[in-house]
Amino acid sequence: MRWYSDFVSKIQALTAREVPDSRGKPTIEVHLAFRGALGTDDVPSGASVGGHEDKAIDAGAAVAAVNGEISAALVGKEFNQQSLDDFLIQLDGTPDKSVLGANAILGVSIAFARAAAAEQKVELYEYLGSLAGVTKFSIPEPMFNVLNGGKHAHNGLDIQECMLVPVGFATISEKVAVAAACVATLKKILEEKAYGTEMGDEGGFAPAVGGNDEALELLMASITGGGYTTEQIKIALDVAASSIPNLDKERMFDWYLAIAKKYPLLSIEDPFGEDDFDTFADLHEALGERVCIVGDDLTVTNAGRIALAAQKKAVNAVIIKPNQVGSVSETIAAVAAVHAQGWAAIASHRSGETMDPFIADVAVGLGCEYIKAGAPTRPERMVKYDRLIEISKMLS
Repeated sequence: MRWYSDFVSKIQALTAREVPDSRGKPTIEVHLAFRGALGTDDVPSGASVGGHEDKAIDAGAAVAAVNGEISAALVGKEFNQQSLDDFLIQLDGTPDKSVLGANAILGVSIAFARAAAAEQKVELYEYLGSLAGVTKFSIPEPMFNVLNGGKHAHNGLDIQECMLVPVGFATISEKVAVAAACVATLKKILEEKAYGTEMGDEGGFAPAVGGNDEALELLMASITGGGYTTEQIKIALDVAASSIPNLDKERMFDWYLAIAKKYPLLSIEDPFGEDDFDTFADLHEALGERVCIVGDDLTVTNAGRIALAAQKKAVNAVIIKPNQVGSVSETIAAVAAVHAQGWAAIASHRSGETMDPFIADVAVGLGCEYIKAGAPTRPERMVKYDRLIEISKMLS
């Protein structure tokens, strides 16, 4: 494999415009050109946003920042990926990118990466792998969000994401097909129970179920009702506890212990508040040998907070969302920090998505063990799975 990380090119043009995300809200699309290549990026946005994430600004302001100050500072100058990202961070001048906006900076950073890959005639995951020192690529395990709650649905379900993880199948194509079959089974079950089958932000169903335990029973029914076993398909939860008002963490702690005994539980994401490292650590001590305790709002794709989680022994897996940290280089550093601990990295979409499949290339290129891209029901989610299928054919 050739080495692309020292690639340098001069930026010839840089523009941005507003486009709608999957919820119909405005986000930013960036176009960056070298003399011989063009890179684009549509930046996603989150509904459940951690308090320690870098700051996305209003889409109109982000577009103005790219077309104004950022373009003026970059066009006509040469950069590689690291020097570009460092320059953008210094140009913003704040610890959370709140002046130019993490969304504006990330859009430019990803568009540069795409242009760099295109100019060198390599796949984006290969270019990202060269930056991260990854030379052997594989397809991550997909985690399909089939029941939506929390801030993604407003249906009374506390848990934000109830996911199925088809671990007992060989290829990504099989896993997507199995997830689709489980979704079809789940829809039939919901209809039989006279529940609604409207969908939440991430393409999963959003019925007004009787509570968290019923949601888990519905997941089990979707597995067994489709003729699958709990050895073939596991369950993963994103509690997004920071979004739950008046969280009773003692009761939730006991509930996690109980469901880990009863259900084929692979992971619990954000089981407690975004600064509650100590209770995370208690749960990790209790369940960490058999369940992934996952940091998201706790760690926000930030190498410093990941280091703090390691010091506290709070988690054994971390969500990777490029728009939490705002640049390609910082995303790479976060994954490196996760893997340095021997933990799993989970590349993740956001609730307000676009047709940009960037996180699929991130997951493969940076060696992430898992990927969350929503239910296999909507085009902005399926495009990520389609890209993984395309990459799998390249790797075979």
